[in-house]
Amino acid sequence: MKILFVAAEAMEFEGMLARANGVERAAIGDWARRCRIGEHDALLVANGAGRKRAAAAAEAGIAAWGPEAVVSTGFCGALDERLGIADVVVGTEIIGCASPVTTGRACPAPTGATRQVAGAIHSSDHIARTAQEKAKLRATGAVAVEMEAAGIAESTLKCALPFYCVRAVTDLAGESLANDFGAALRSDGHFDTMRILTGALRHPSTRVPELFRLRSRCKRAARALGDFFAVCGF
Repeated sequence: MKILFVAAEAMEFEGMLARANGVERAAIGDWARRCRIGEHDALLVANGAGRKRAAAAAEAGIAAWGPEAVVSTGFCGALDERLGIADVVVGTEIIGCASPVTTGRACPAPTGATRQVAGAIHSSDHIARTAQEKAKLRATGAVAVEMEAAGIAESTLKCALPFYCVRAVTDLAGESLANDFGAALRSDGHFDTMRILTGALRHPSTRVPELFRLRSRCKRAARALGDFFAVCGF
């Protein structure tokens, strides 16, 4: 099956690339790779954070490659307190679209491959930074929050293609982020690393350890996604 995977950053695909064969560059968006993962031919595209850039990546990938399905993937924040770091969330609904989108939720993986939870995902226009905001979003019924799925879903459904959303957790429901990543998000959809580091060094006791912790969590989450997609079906 030909599947287009869209994420915000290339690092979200690290686990998939570690499990893939025949990886080659593709000239789509900011970053793209073609490969074979599990039983699927895959095009991986990362075009920056946010709804508009994700929608543009989905549209470009669909036009250039003709996939049979599209997957919004990458990292997410937990809203459900039962979710742990690197747990995989399989979306059953995307909240935050013009109207809620029901996904093709059948993404089965063999038991024990990686922990997975099914539920609604809230697609936000900004980073949910505080535990208080996450609690409010949880009241919508969503189990996790991210920033790209709504744009990808709307672009995909216009083309009458199956849409899936599969994410891995990097921050917990009860946690607030000390670093203001939203303020460091550039207009090109990528984060200003120097601005993040400068801000962290102004508050080294809280922000610097958080950066190291998040880096470790992102690597775990990326591996979990790679393990999931290497064995799952659509």
